[in-house]
Amino acid sequence: MSKPECMSPDASLQHSTVRPIGVYALTGLTTDGDRILAVDTVRGYLLSIDPLTNNTIILNPHQVSDWLDVTGLTLHQDTFWFAKDQEVFCCDSQGLLGDHRAPLEQRHFAHLPYPVAGVAVGPSAIYVSCQKSGYIHVFDPATGKPLDKFPQPGVGSETLTVADERLWVCDRDEQTVYCLDPATGAIQYSALTPFSSPTGIAFYTPKNQVPICYVVYTDEEPYIRDDPNAESPYQLTFRDRTFIHPLCLHHNPTEHYTLSNGYLVELSYVEELLSIEDVTLNNVEWRIALPSETQRQRIRHIEPIGHPFTIEEQNGQKVAVFKFDQIKPDQGGLLGWKATVEMYSLKYSLTPDDIDSNLTLAPELQAQYLVDDDDLAMDTFTIQAAAKEAAGTETNVLRKMLKIRNYVYDRLSYGIRPKIDTPDVALERGIGSCGEYVGVLLALARLNGIACRTIGRYKCPQHPEYRHLPLEPDFNHVWLEFYVPGIGWLPMESNVDDVIDRGPYPERFFMGLSWYHTELGKGIPFAKMKADNKPEGLSMGDLAINHIRFRILDELIPQPVGTDSGVESR
Repeated sequence: MSKPECMSPDASLQHSTVRPIGVYALTGLTTDGDRILAVDTVRGYLLSIDPLTNNTIILNPHQVSDWLDVTGLTLHQDTFWFAKDQEVFCCDSQGLLGDHRAPLEQRHFAHLPYPVAGVAVGPSAIYVSCQKSGYIHVFDPATGKPLDKFPQPGVGSETLTVADERLWVCDRDEQTVYCLDPATGAIQYSALTPFSSPTGIAFYTPKNQVPICYVVYTDEEPYIRDDPNAESPYQLTFRDRTFIHPLCLHHNPTEHYTLSNGYLVELSYVEELLSIEDVTLNNVEWRIALPSETQRQRIRHIEPIGHPFTIEEQNGQKVAVFKFDQIKPDQGGLLGWKATVEMYSLKYSLTPDDIDSNLTLAPELQAQYLVDDDDLAMDTFTIQAAAKEAAGTETNVLRKMLKIRNYVYDRLSYGIRPKIDTPDVALERGIGSCGEYVGVLLALARLNGIACRTIGRYKCPQHPEYRHLPLEPDFNHVWLEFYVPGIGWLPMESNVDDVIDRGPYPERFFMGLSWYHTELGKGIPFAKMKADNKPEGLSMGDLAINHIRFRILDELIPQPVGTDSGVESR
């Protein structure tokens, strides 16, 4: 196990969000040893920011027009490097960082055919990222001549930095930081960022402390504006959101995954009994799955709500079991649980070459996860033809699963439906909810010999800055896991990465989950009720309505998470 890459013993920095004052859209990030430096691309400000106090100084007050639309800022020795449109520039920083009076004379370094997003400086090369070309270009620092190029690891706009003899890439669309070999561009590992729209990355080293990896985020956020002059004073509008936050991670090279920033979350799930006229249920057993124990998720504490329960294990998953002698007509009541859970972001770094093609799927997994056990329409012409077309002649399980995902993304668009239709209907319609995406993916993958199962249930609302406040998700959500012999179960989102018409699609949640994904009851029903005299056709929806609540309690630095930690209950 490696140590966390970015972890500071200084409690004032290790979780602190840096919020510069008077800025709009930061892009590019670098440091001079004492401060964080960034560019506000909207205002043209070259900024010096104190991460402890948020004190913000404009270093170029008389040259802001020259720095409009600048991206990819980096400082190497005494020289700033940055990009503007299709050009790469450099300028001396001496004097500027001292008394803020020396003018900045920009010198042209290189030209690319498409807009540049990121610039980084290594010992013997200048790295320049260009989303439209799809490459990171390598230049000779002395002559400006191209030396090499290698593919961008993601599909979005990418900013760069060089640290610890590695090239670090921050992809805005993928919401991912990649660690690359600077000589070849090979991905050593990657990690998901806790927030969306990362636009810069840098390593800051406080005095006598471990380096902190800072990532800057730039986006817009919706909010309710109070307009006292309007007939309806509450109006939905948007405002700029830009801030800097530490990225902490723990890389496990043996098991090919990386954990990044996590949160301690309190999750409550409660069923409220509904009135059932003229029906008395006898000897009732009500089962509700508990949060799963995984590499990225650990239960610290769990307790009942409304009614006591016992914990049983079902196919390796913990389940809360509630028992009633009777549930009578018009009887009210609550039953559920409250769990305190550590939830981290997780990203696997596997390539097709890491898969042993000689290993086959175990017979018990074939019997359970290659069959149509949930109205998957696997016997219909529509699904069988789609399964054949989606995978083609591919045999490697990773490439095959990715091809199937991309095929489904090409043919489905996301839309909420009043009910979940079978995969053949959803595929022919071309619009599906997350559950219908999952159904189509399960059917096509299983017909191609890939064991798959549904997982998920809910996502914590993505507001980690709202600590100790009740947060309620608007919808439930499901995704899936697929099995790779010799590796195990790997996660894959259902529809969330289907964001670009006809691709290329991000792979942030292909073999990855963010901290807000809640895993409940892997491979088992989430909730189930049985009684001695349960009428045929009486569904869970007839019996109860559910209430789901999250509270984010704290931010966590990722550590190795085992799958056998004990569960405290009472």
